[in-house]
Amino acid sequence: MVATRNHPTSFPPPDLSPSKASAPRVKSSPTHQWTHTPKALTLLWLIVSLPLVAWDSGYVVLRPHSMPGGKWHRPVFTPYALYGTVDYMYGWPAYESGNGFTLAQGSLNVLESIGYIGYLYIFWMHGEGQWALAKGQRRSIGGGWGGLACLLGFSLSLLTFSKTVLYALNEHFSDYRYIGHNSFSRLVFLWVIPNGAWIILPAYMIYAFGTDVLQGLSIAGGDYTSKPARATKPSKYEIQKTATVASKRSTPTKDD
Repeated sequence: MVATRNHPTSFPPPDLSPSKASAPRVKSSPTHQWTHTPKALTLLWLIVSLPLVAWDSGYVVLRPHSMPGGKWHRPVFTPYALYGTVDYMYGWPAYESGNGFTLAQGSLNVLESIGYIGYLYIFWMHGEGQWALAKGQRRSIGGGWGGLACLLGFSLSLLTFSKTVLYALNEHFSDYRYIGHNSFSRLVFLWVIPNGAWIILPAYMIYAFGTDVLQGLSIAGGDYTSKPARATKPSKYEIQKTATVASKRSTPTKDD
């Protein structure tokens, strides 16, 4: 009797039954996802400037009742009794001559403030994170709403900057008709410094918002090497933030 040779047990055939579902696969997300995170200085400036602009616009629109001797001058608009003697555009000389530049600027102030409030509203409703000034905790917003907020911020900052520069240039080319009567120190402390804040801070915001816009467009186009793209390289905090947002938005999918 011939003994048969023992062979190792062969591997079982693969189960091709369609009843078993394959393991879920995680959809990959882009390494860099653009988000807009406002600078702390931008938020502080909006908190300070919006009430001041509303106060200034109220004075201009309510003239002559908001001017010295008017029924609404005290107590809200009392400081303008002094400022109207520094800048005659806010005083009686410009008003009595029918100069409409101040009121035209005040009308733009109203539209500008509505726009800034809209920016903050979009940021509040669609942002992610906390309303904090600390660098690692600031609220951010991405996607289409982030793009709209950033576009609003850039456009409004440019409007504020240009409007204030136009106001100063109007004085210069008018031979300082409305401020030339002041002494140098009085002019610097009561006109140059207050108005200069509405040039310096909006200029900073133009740079901050413009950098975010350029960075988002560079990421959308897949450009990480050109000079403009390198100039807007995200910080370590922004890279960590976008990585966190990407991980939250990744969703599991199944094979068809």
